[in-house]
Amino acid sequence: EMPQPTSTALVPMRHHWQRVPAKNYRLLNGIPLYQHIITTLLQVPEVSKIVVDTDSPVIIDGLHASFPAVKVIERPPELRADDISMNTILLHDINQAPADFYLQTHSTNPLLKAATITRAIRTMLDTYPAHDSLFSVTPLQTRLYNQNGEAINHDPRILIQTQDLPPIYEENSCIYLFTSETLLKNGTRIGDNPILFETDPEESWDIDEEIDFKLVEMLIKARQ
Repeated sequence: EMPQPTSTALVPMRHHWQRVPAKNYRLLNGIPLYQHIITTLLQVPEVSKIVVDTDSPVIIDGLHASFPAVKVIERPPELRADDISMNTILLHDINQAPADFYLQTHSTNPLLKAATITRAIRTMLDTYPAHDSLFSVTPLQTRLYNQNGEAINHDPRILIQTQDLPPIYEENSCIYLFTSETLLKNGTRIGDNPILFETDPEESWDIDEEIDFKLVEMLIKARQ
């Protein structure tokens, strides 16, 4: 029998944030933000290893103390600038943590559910190699325009109900699944034939601004 392919979770976490200071280890519902996604990943049986790439002494100490099973990759100084592409960081990480498949998510996705991650990994395993990657998306059924005021996904002269518009998909940064081959071939985590994997907007919340902390905290309290 074929051995079960290994899936390693890669979670990059920066120490410094431009918009929301100390974002990754700020308390969300009484728990540092980065710990929410780690706790979720530990509940996903398909994830065989969790790897955190970080330059944050606060996060490194916290992981060693609370999550000793998590492998920490200390981000080298040359990869710490704000303008370094995530793909460059991932290329560095896969060298340190070989695996059949990689799942990348973020500390800023605290509402993502373990069952959703499981479903994404199984979808990827069931369709590989016909599909070389998977990424999570939020469907938008709303009237969109480009910067010149031209309609993108509808005819302004024919007002159909928005729920009948063909959906356009927004990459929501919650889940990426890929192999090292895909990343090395194109230098990107989204391959030539990806699966667009829809996730529930309530789970797909990305903490990016000050207001997101307040809103996500309300959603967590509502869940409890």
